[in-house]
Amino acid sequence: MPRLGVLGTLVWDTIRRRQTAAAAESEPVEIQDWGGIGYSLAAFEAVGPGDWTQLPIIKVGEDLRGQADTHIASLSSADAGALRTVPETNNRVTLYYEEEVRRCEHLTGGVPGWDIEELRPAIESCDALYVNFIAGWELDLETAIALRDSFAGPIYADIHSLMLSVGEDGVRRLRPLHRWREWLSCFDIVQLNEDELHMLDETAPAWETAARVVADGARRGGSSPRAVLVTLGGHGSAWSAAAADTRLADGPSVGGVVRLGCVAQAGGQKRGDPTGCGDVWGMACFASLLTGSTLEESMEAANRLAGLNVTTQGASGLPQILRGDEAGCLSQIA
Repeated sequence: MPRLGVLGTLVWDTIRRRQTAAAAESEPVEIQDWGGIGYSLAAFEAVGPGDWTQLPIIKVGEDLRGQADTHIASLSSADAGALRTVPETNNRVTLYYEEEVRRCEHLTGGVPGWDIEELRPAIESCDALYVNFIAGWELDLETAIALRDSFAGPIYADIHSLMLSVGEDGVRRLRPLHRWREWLSCFDIVQLNEDELHMLDETAPAWETAARVVADGARRGGSSPRAVLVTLGGHGSAWSAAAADTRLADGPSVGGVVRLGCVAQAGGQKRGDPTGCGDVWGMACFASLLTGSTLEESMEAANRLAGLNVTTQGASGLPQILRGDEAGCLSQIA
């Protein structure tokens, strides 16, 4: 059976939110559950191609290894063979919200990243790779370049947290990505949000940057990235891709021709908790591409699943909700 390697960090989330701005003086509602790459694993469990399995490539702090094993064992599509225990405290994130707007993200824990020698035994068994920068330091640039050189299959990367710094107080803030062109060239498909796209090259319009990145790759004979995908929150998503590159299996366009497009959120913006929506979106999109769907078809599916994710909190009961399992939804609410 073909196998998807899923590289990221499993995080224990604490989500604190106030229901309305008028309730600012009240105690916030608090939810604790697995997050981080857990959202991506849940999305694959729900909608991954039926003939594929997933291999979580994850380092887990020894303080939460037992709980992590239980969580991974609950996913029938997942093989726990690439989980590694580290002595550091597992990553924990506290997310503060008012209504649907995230106000602050606070990170503790110190699970380290990977080097290429650690990764090679895991990626040898994989046919495709999904890389989600949850901590932001899962790979350094040298390792990302070596990974690209070592792996022949497609690599999808969500670079969201790669563009977040961590202050001494643990608060995460958006930052420019140093040597961003080299980073993006390590992956076939790159996902980021609109703010991050603007941050890549502040000297040029954001969508001009996205088109230029793809065109440069096509002119070099198909070098990565082949597509840049941009999540737009509750408004849907947009893309920049080589003209012939509407399916994962298609070759690069001739002459560096690039198209831009937008896929609206069906039914409009959804209200709820946006935690993990980008992680669900990316896996849903890549899983659909692996089945042979077009880029726009895959992004429509990703929009739909991210919209379902808004209706719940945490990754534990998420596969049932993403499948539209009413009993699973009721159990999660209870």
